[in-house]
Amino acid sequence: MEVDLPDVVAEVSEAFARYEKALVSNDVETLDALFRDDPRTLRYGGAENLYGYEAIKAFRAGRSPVGLERELSKTVISTYGRDTAVASTLFHRASAPDKVGRQMQTWVRFVDGWHIVAAHVSVIPTPKD
Repeated sequence: MEVDLPDVVAEVSEAFARYEKALVSNDVETLDALFRDDPRTLRYGGAENLYGYEAIKAFRAGRSPVGLERELSKTVISTYGRDTAVASTLFHRASAPDKVGRQMQTWVRFVDGWHIVAAHVSVIPTPKD
């Protein structure tokens, strides 16, 4: 298996950037489109466990658009073959300077493009190191 093929990393990086732009601007339609429409898709959030595309979609529809701005750091896009990738990043919000967010997404290429099939978001106190 080939790891981190440059063209695949570029494709997933573009999809990840599209996700981030949609997230901070509360573009729910794009966010919905980037998650795989499948009952096996899941998202573990800061305060919720969402099983299935419909649950994720309902969460996005009901989420407040206030305070979504954030800065990313230490983003890593790793690809495995031509059709699987993991995107990992830290995020920081001005409203919570003593916290750091962590986000991981598993992306899979389907015939209609790249989609998130699993995501995990958590927030912890900023580590001292």
